[in-house]
Amino acid sequence: MALTSSMLPLGTAAPSFTLPDVTTGRAVSLADFSGKEALLVMFICNHCPYVVHVRCELTRLGLDYAESALGIVAISSNDPVAYPDDSPAELKDMAEEADFQFPVLFDETQEVARAYDAVCTPDFFLFDRERRLVYRGQLDDSRPNRGIAADGRDLRAAIEAVLGGEPVNPDQKPSNGCGIKWRR
Repeated sequence: MALTSSMLPLGTAAPSFTLPDVTTGRAVSLADFSGKEALLVMFICNHCPYVVHVRCELTRLGLDYAESALGIVAISSNDPVAYPDDSPAELKDMAEEADFQFPVLFDETQEVARAYDAVCTPDFFLFDRERRLVYRGQLDDSRPNRGIAADGRDLRAAIEAVLGGEPVNPDQKPSNGCGIKWRR
């Protein structure tokens, strides 16, 4: 059953994090993106059909904005005991196969997902230079098995607005996806 993102209030400050990157093992923190005009925080996982459906678009986002003023980070918070496909080793394989140009972090304690009020995968949070939330919600109108390819139009419009110094449209649609797999 698909869940809908919680739609954290716009203007919320980005919660701090320091988590290990599954591909390098190095710690990545919110402060590592201090020189960027904007920061995209994505909650994803390896096994969810909603994430699998948008994975190629996530790769394109990473490639398209690799040399820009946008920082991008993905976080997986799923319980890897109950969902071994979301273990750090499997996430590393996914990130390498997808050629992600951004770090994929593992939130073992699930505290970061709770701090962001993340509910589903994928769940997207875009912050401005002051790290205030300017966009939260869906990547685009595509969903698995609907016959619509993911193009990231909603999220890309928000990214372009914030990078261009323009206001982000506050009319935002929630993301849909698999619920985060919380520890019991």
